[in-house]
Amino acid sequence: MSEIPEPSPEPFQDSWEFPGWGKSSLIKDLPANEIQQFTPLDQTPKHKLGTWKSTAICGNDITSSVLYVSALCTAQAGVYAPIVLLIVSAVLYLYRKVYAEVGSALPLNGGTYTVLLNTTNKKLATGAACLTLLSYIATAVISANEAMHYAHSLVSDLNVMTATIGVLAFFALLNLIGITESAVIALGIFIIHMLTMTVLSVAGIYAVWQDFSLFQLNWNVPTSTGLFHALIFGFAAAMLGISGFESSANFIEEQKKGVFPKTLRNMWLAVAIFNPLISLLALGLLPLAQIQDVPPDLLATMGDISLGSTFAKIISVDAVLVLSGAVLTSYVGVTGLVRRMTLDRCLPQVLLRENAWRKTNHWIILGFFGLCTSILLVTSGNITTLAGVYTLSFLSVMGLFAIGNMLLKRKRSRLPRDVRASWMTVTLALFAVMIGFIGNVLLDPVNVEIFASYFLLAIGVVAIMFLRVEILKLVLFISRAILEKVEAFNERVHVRIVSKINDINSLSVVYFTKGDNEAILNQAALYVLENEETNNMKVVHVFDDDKKIPHDLAQHLQIIDKLYPQLRIDFLAVKGTFDASLIEQLSKRLNIPKNMMFIGTPGDRFPYRVEQLGGVRVILA
Repeated sequence: MSEIPEPSPEPFQDSWEFPGWGKSSLIKDLPANEIQQFTPLDQTPKHKLGTWKSTAICGNDITSSVLYVSALCTAQAGVYAPIVLLIVSAVLYLYRKVYAEVGSALPLNGGTYTVLLNTTNKKLATGAACLTLLSYIATAVISANEAMHYAHSLVSDLNVMTATIGVLAFFALLNLIGITESAVIALGIFIIHMLTMTVLSVAGIYAVWQDFSLFQLNWNVPTSTGLFHALIFGFAAAMLGISGFESSANFIEEQKKGVFPKTLRNMWLAVAIFNPLISLLALGLLPLAQIQDVPPDLLATMGDISLGSTFAKIISVDAVLVLSGAVLTSYVGVTGLVRRMTLDRCLPQVLLRENAWRKTNHWIILGFFGLCTSILLVTSGNITTLAGVYTLSFLSVMGLFAIGNMLLKRKRSRLPRDVRASWMTVTLALFAVMIGFIGNVLLDPVNVEIFASYFLLAIGVVAIMFLRVEILKLVLFISRAILEKVEAFNERVHVRIVSKINDINSLSVVYFTKGDNEAILNQAALYVLENEETNNMKVVHVFDDDKKIPHDLAQHLQIIDKLYPQLRIDFLAVKGTFDASLIEQLSKRLNIPKNMMFIGTPGDRFPYRVEQLGGVRVILA
């Protein structure tokens, strides 16, 4: 058989644009059955979080909504606010299944980003991640600022702006110390908040039972906008009451096995009980018009009426604590998400550096603190504009997670999972979020402009990372034209940039193949070309018998290699058994991280779950 001629690398002009032709290799010396130390992709604390600590971290965010959601909902829905909040609780119940299924199939940090990364492509997943980051920034700044406004009502001399920066700095320090230590603080705040809300509920029920007349009077107030308007726009406003539900998925790897669905259950129970109940009691304790004015101290006023001024102050203290706890949630969530994005080369690798003191990612934490502080200073403490960004970002993330669940069912149906949400459940959940999103846009269209500005800024930063090779090429070409007369200087620039591009392109990826199907191999090559910034792909076939190596595999790969000159395809046959140990050994041997190793969708008979393979990515059906 005649040898296939090697085509010319034209039209490439520079050596760094052509990575060279691929080669075939064979590995047979991996020790069989040798137990390798498993290295997880993301940080794993020495002591993973249990149910209550995990619930507290994300629960402080979602349960802090009880401080404001009743008034916001009543402003739009009037006396129907408790009913609307019950409907929102039903929507959240649907999302329990949606999140539990994804968390069961892909128990990896990153939430919406991770599910879209494993079902679509990196660019779409990164867009969803930017929405999540915006949501966390807005949550941290708004929560810290509102907490200090509550504190100002208790201590009149308090400087709100300075105190807000102090809260952001305090929780940055806690996260630098470590997530386990932060969780202890979060749990204490959560317990205090739940006890305070329980006492307020019991005292409110007793007070309303003693005098039911105000409730009857409020109920008979006619709705000026009509029932349909009240329910739709009340629902849109009430959807803020479930903000924070997505947080648990962003640090799922820090939770013990089986904890994630319990955090979803606990958050749902807290929202389903307290939000409608507090709204109902407010109608029995305060005039409807006063509630619809959306007073910032609604619960403190209810506490004053129910148990006196001392209890009202206790509620204000509780508000300070739980809103501060929401700041902690933002730090924990953003650390897990940004670390995951950085591992996937969506953000600068410097963010992965760990301090020698506590082995935490200090640049992520300090960077987030800097962003939050700068936004606070730019807005001069008037963070009303951020509220619109917060609402639309959060609802977008929830909607995209439901879409990710649908894609997981459709494209990765063979991935094993412990929980399955029906198509009807996911569809209803997505439809409800869409109604909430549209309702919030109609309530204040200006929010769309503000949201778009922040989102484009965030996506622009990430886009630079995706286009950094092209940007470097552009810089190189411009430097050639401009610095022609300064040859020595131009040469230094050329060498430095070429070196940087070579560093980026030299990072290889691995695709494990079971056979020699040309169509599947071609799809894998196309996926790498479209999604990964590399010019070297190693196709690995694991075999236990030399005779079982697919006869045409090397030749097919050589043909595909010639089809895509910008991608070098190497073939590597490895003798052994495909399992986590082999992946670990290959990762060390080839110096390729496990999250840059790809497989097709494993079947039901595959003996390992995705998370047991150390971060290996599923890219093909």
